[in-house]
Amino acid sequence: MVIEYFASLFETHQIMMVVATLFIINLGITGFEIALDLFTRKERRWKDTLANCAIFFAHQVIEKTAFASIGFVALLPFFILTPLSIPMNAWTWVLALLAADFTYYWMHRLEHEHRILWASHSVHHSSEDYNLTVGFRLSLVEGFFEWAFLIPMILLGFNPFQALVGLVLVAQYQHWVHTERIGKLGWLDEVFNTPSVHRVHHGSNRQYLDKNYGGVLMIWDKIFGTFKREDEKVVYGLTRNIETNNPVKIIFIEFGHIWSDLKKCRNNRDRIKIIFGGLSWRPDYFSKREK
Repeated sequence: MVIEYFASLFETHQIMMVVATLFIINLGITGFEIALDLFTRKERRWKDTLANCAIFFAHQVIEKTAFASIGFVALLPFFILTPLSIPMNAWTWVLALLAADFTYYWMHRLEHEHRILWASHSVHHSSEDYNLTVGFRLSLVEGFFEWAFLIPMILLGFNPFQALVGLVLVAQYQHWVHTERIGKLGWLDEVFNTPSVHRVHHGSNRQYLDKNYGGVLMIWDKIFGTFKREDEKVVYGLTRNIETNNPVKIIFIEFGHIWSDLKKCRNNRDRIKIIFGGLSWRPDYFSKREK
């Protein structure tokens, strides 16, 4: 069957060697940075680093279970229904990566603009440090819904394997940008997502909020008006930091905040807006302090 064929590609296709190689490289450079920070006594919140590593380990456990196939299974109906079909070859892999990068920009941007999505994505932004272990600090919940952003790619004719792997490669590329060890890189900062560009994205400084959503290329930010250069020292973390290194609290704390707000809402309209509206929206009858 066609479905079984595409499912088997996750184990047999040569591009999975690229995925595995990038994974090993990312582990290696993270370990090197930790050793370098220890040797040079660079200031680092080590409990924060341990929390990031614990979250990473939990991700690896989940990826070895049936949960890892949720996206593939969920995208299959759209693949079966679409009349379009794009063959897999070297050129269409380039096209798939470009489409996945564009998809990532909008997925990432929407995760910053709607509270229920931010509840997951805020995990990645909640560290007040900026080092390569922050690249491991990802919500365990995101995998349950991020596949939905790939539906347009499937409808255009990409198969689920190619779409999912394209998004994985875009995500893996970004690991190296989570560091202060690399400064500005000149024209590369204008074209690609680099450490300088991504430091801005992680900044809680007012002028840095909601900037630089791009995964690999910064052209999307420049087209849609969200590009910002690093021009002053970045303050990392959230506008209201969570003050915890407990991995479970880190992952679920914003969901708890949403639940607390829901219980204070007086009608369903406000409850819907609390869940799906902007991050700062609250009903007028909430106190100013709660805003």
